[in-house]
Amino acid sequence: MLILADSGILLRLFDPLDSLHVTVDVAVRILQARGDRLAYSLQNAAEFWNVCTRPATARGGLGLDLAETQYRLGMIEMGFTLIAESPGLYPIWRQLVVAHSVQGKQVHDARLVALMQAHGISHVLTLNGGDFTRYPGIVAIDPASVAATLIPPTS
Repeated sequence: MLILADSGILLRLFDPLDSLHVTVDVAVRILQARGDRLAYSLQNAAEFWNVCTRPATARGGLGLDLAETQYRLGMIEMGFTLIAESPGLYPIWRQLVVAHSVQGKQVHDARLVALMQAHGISHVLTLNGGDFTRYPGIVAIDPASVAATLIPPTS
């Protein structure tokens, strides 16, 4: 199954200092080991680059230099599938934002959903599952629930 990785997943996957790094890393490895393919979009790459190169003193910025950011994005490019965007994406996005009364920063998630719908992708790996609940047919996967499958239950 093809699964879109949200930007927060990509950022934490390559930031070993982040408190969610291990959870995200384990989830990605489990999904890939079971044969799922993880994908990203131009939007994810742009958001990733933005946060990586934003000064560490700015909200959420990592303050990385261009070489480190380029290296990390290269790792994403090697391990994930890039989902192409097309002009047909706009009417899907437009319909979604109107039908679901999308406002503010939530338009970014609507754009990802439009991309998913255009490519027949139903699942998104995200730390913000609530951002996708308004969209029928979209299944948010929490990396913690995937990572928990690696840990045997205690009796």
